[in-house]
Amino acid sequence: MTISKLLVANRSEIAARVLRTAKARGLATAVLRHVAEQEGPAHLIADEVVMIDGPTPVAAYLDIPQIVEAAKGIGADAVHPGYGFLSENAGFVAALEKAGVTFVGPTSEVIDLMGDKVRARAFVEERGFPVAPSAIEDDDPASFVERARAVGYPLLIKPSAGGGGKGMRVVREDSTLETEIETARREGERYFGDGRLFVERYIERPRHIEVQVVGDGQGNVVHFWERECSIQRRFQKIIEETPSPALTPEQRDEICETAAGIARAVKYRGAGTVEFIYAQDGAFYFLEMNTRLQVEHPVTEMVTGFDLVAEQLRVAAGDGLSAVQADIPQTGHSIELRICAEDATADFRPAIGNILLLDEPQGEGIRVDSGILDGGKVTTDFDPMLSKLIVHGPDRAQAIARARSAVQSYVILGVTTNTGYLDAILAHPDFASGDVSTGFLAEQSETLTAPGEDVSDLLIAAAALSDERLVSDVMQIPEMYRKMGGWRN
Repeated sequence: MTISKLLVANRSEIAARVLRTAKARGLATAVLRHVAEQEGPAHLIADEVVMIDGPTPVAAYLDIPQIVEAAKGIGADAVHPGYGFLSENAGFVAALEKAGVTFVGPTSEVIDLMGDKVRARAFVEERGFPVAPSAIEDDDPASFVERARAVGYPLLIKPSAGGGGKGMRVVREDSTLETEIETARREGERYFGDGRLFVERYIERPRHIEVQVVGDGQGNVVHFWERECSIQRRFQKIIEETPSPALTPEQRDEICETAAGIARAVKYRGAGTVEFIYAQDGAFYFLEMNTRLQVEHPVTEMVTGFDLVAEQLRVAAGDGLSAVQADIPQTGHSIELRICAEDATADFRPAIGNILLLDEPQGEGIRVDSGILDGGKVTTDFDPMLSKLIVHGPDRAQAIARARSAVQSYVILGVTTNTGYLDAILAHPDFASGDVSTGFLAEQSETLTAPGEDVSDLLIAAAALSDERLVSDVMQIPEMYRKMGGWRN
């Protein structure tokens, strides 16, 4: 099939990132924009902007009939969902298929299967791939509590339809099991409209390792190596890297081939990620499969040299895989930092405000996938992530040093961000040694969130030294900054 015009059904940095590749491939492009949404990088890149509306901005991006009609109305023959919103919605894929529009991703059947944690786990286990000991409520609801006890403590309770850490509960004592099950059920119903649960043995001090795969839908699959995503706050990843410092070459081959095997078994089409829990003894267990492009995909691109969006578009157009496994390298080390509008010293309260000045780092081995513009406004309408800072170095130590230098020079005036918090993580000796787990941020919370020096104060001081008149008018600082070519100059 031929793809000539692509609608990106998403926003912010991921929409801009997809659009750049689509335009480089010669496609006509369009992107959505909510009527109350400020102009962002994606709207400047796309050939066409399609306005959408709804009771809330998020509701508009989840409005399947409106988006399908938008695609048909502009003559788009394909839709790229980015991540989040409708990227893993089987109903959206089915609606596009019915309308004759190509979905850049897997089939609705595969999304439906792998999007259900219970069904996905059963599918994987039946084919001999490793899963943690568990109990599934649907197997026999009446005996679920007793079967959960039999798995042994500590236990991790999960909503069957869950994602993003919502509804997950760790249980260490039998006395709290039934209460935590009911709490998890209520949260599952609230977040996903589905209160079904399952439990599995909770692995103490685990690492979170995922593998990037791309398949052609015919059973041909290649992997693009692994990513370590253990630096998580409340189950949300904030720093990702590749290669994982935990794996030996033999373990790396084993976990990557396991992921590729799972993708082959489901005849996966497009780019996806197989996620694993990695135990201290080197054992690993299937966690879930994300049937979309991941936020952290740029680190994989940095070490392999492949454009994963280009791979998605190739497969969606029926052109097949562009490489065999032996052609996919893993060179150097890459780290991604999620830059978010939030206050780490105030329990990560979301921050809002006008961006008075934006100066993003540049240089060798530095990439910024940004969703904001100088002069823009940050609200709570959407996720607080503003951009992604990605660095690459010859080895992990040099990548960390480059990441610290880059995040320290990231200037966003007018909105509180987590750049200082991210720098504190990078500077921590346990992170430097690679001795971390998914509980690292919770264990080190007081150290990492201690109030530090405010970069904006340094900018004000620098401005005052340049022109005393600015002391009484902070709003002039951005203009002085630009005239001086940046404080770091």
